[in-house]
Amino acid sequence: MLTIYHNNRCSKSRQALQLLQENGHQPKVVPYLTQTPTAAELKELLTKLKLSPEDIIRKGEKLYKEVYAGQHLTQDQWLEVLSQNPVLLERPIVVNGDKAVVGRPPENVLTIL
Repeated sequence: MLTIYHNNRCSKSRQALQLLQENGHQPKVVPYLTQTPTAAELKELLTKLKLSPEDIIRKGEKLYKEVYAGQHLTQDQWLEVLSQNPVLLERPIVVNGDKAVVGRPPENVLTIL
């Protein structure tokens, strides 16, 4: 099943969803700010993305700059931070089976269809 971890207020996320729909796909939309993935779900996502937690952190966010910049946390600690602060998650993330991609730029989502 095709799934998009989506933030409707984000233009890149909206563009990625539109690209998927224009290509004939109706993904499951997960509004991750209100349906936040658990640390275990994030770990599974990262396996599919082939990335580390630090790779999907929005380092421009005020919360990151004020609290987490310069922190040397373990991967499990970062997963907990992300599950408790979903605003720090890069968006959108699109999952198709055992593959996933960050939709920045939005055209990235087409690579896993």
